Amino acid sequence: MIKSLHELGERLGGVIRRPRPFLAVAIPIALPFLLATVSLQPNARVSGASIVPPPLRYADLAISSPAQLPEHSVVVPIEDGDTLHDVLLSGGISPADSAELNAEFGRSVDLRRLHPGNLVRFHHDAAGAIDSIELKLIGWGEVDAVRTADGFDVMAHEAQQREVETTVAATIDSSLWEALRTSGENPQLVQQLVDVFQWDVDFFGLQKGDSFSVVVKKRFAGPDLIGYGPITAARFMHDGDQYEAFRSESGDGRAGYYSRTGTPLRKQFLRAPLQFSRITSGFSKRRFHPLLHYFRPHHGVDYGAPVGTPVMTTADGVVVDLAYNRGEGNFVRIRHSSRIETSYLHLSRFANGIRRGKRVVQGDVIGYVGMTGLATGPHLDYRVSDNGTWLDPLKLKSITPDPLRGPALARFRSDVVRLLPHLAANARVAQVAANRRALF
Repeated sequence: MIKSLHELGERLGGVIRRPRPFLAVAIPIALPFLLATVSLQPNARVSGASIVPPPLRYADLAISSPAQLPEHSVVVPIEDGDTLHDVLLSGGISPADSAELNAEFGRSVDLRRLHPGNLVRFHHDAAGAIDSIELKLIGWGEVDAVRTADGFDVMAHEAQQREVETTVAATIDSSLWEALRTSGENPQLVQQLVDVFQWDVDFFGLQKGDSFSVVVKKRFAGPDLIGYGPITAARFMHDGDQYEAFRSESGDGRAGYYSRTGTPLRKQFLRAPLQFSRITSGFSKRRFHPLLHYFRPHHGVDYGAPVGTPVMTTADGVVVDLAYNRGEGNFVRIRHSSRIETSYLHLSRFANGIRRGKRVVQGDVIGYVGMTGLATGPHLDYRVSDNGTWLDPLKLKSITPDPLRGPALARFRSDVVRLLPHLAANARVAQVAANRRALF
């Protein structure tokens, strides 16, 4: 009888490898019986480094089934519109007990936190009566209620929160949102990624095969992902070009993203005043107007988007005008320097607090997409002028802020050295993710 895997390896000429991980499923078979079915005689010859076990019949493995256990649990998921009272009643709790549990649970957690995906577990004792209830709040923890002679003993267990730095990588097949979702991540990371590369990557023109890797801290409450910290480093491959970003924080708490040389990614102007839209009409000196039915210049770029889509100012500046007129509808004009102004036309409404003289910062929401004025559909007409001369916004060259210097640059370079291997090592993960989607 072979006494160890090592001895088996010796008899197979040293050919033995660690077994692959697998999901174990409990089967009512005695382990000694299985071990007894595989044996080698001391002088047995092994051909091709393989062993052919004797045939087994299912009848040989069958044993009597254990009696059905009377104790069991029922898990009820919370659905849209449910209250805790609804779920408790559906699980078999009496109205009187439900009222008591609502009051007791309400002392431990805000029951307004209930939302689809949370769970309530009912445990039944041997007599079939419910002896305990567990409320699982994803991203918070759980509240347990154990039946006693006087009612219920309720205990809250808030999950311990922690952060784990990790690398997320994916290849884009249809959209950035779908790439993150398919790779097992929350698509809320999309907004962060867009914010990092918004000055350099044309997110309206992403292509199949574009890829990215991101170093970010995931925030967990127990085993549940509850969000992400700021992106620490990122790499984006778009249309054959590679873009990198590394986060740096200044002494006063402000943060920005820089290339590996310390040059800031932030530019004076954003590439577009709204996100996840499409260009429906470009800058032109002679365009046929769909309502006026004659050719005239189009001094801006039209972005088609649903009514209510937030519109952002593309650069720091001061609001110099906002009003309504027949052609432009609701519009906002912002002055960014003594020469440069931007205009945002056909808005459905202005953002709260936007008024003449208001100072705005790049990325501030100033209004919402609409179709006021001469418009055939919901869109934003975005325009840029230099001392009265209209410029093509898509060809606008931006001014880059000052790069990092001195001690700040030294600290930044140290961070880059630490983070670069994480980005490089996980570049392969993006391709693996793409293959996985192709196979399944």
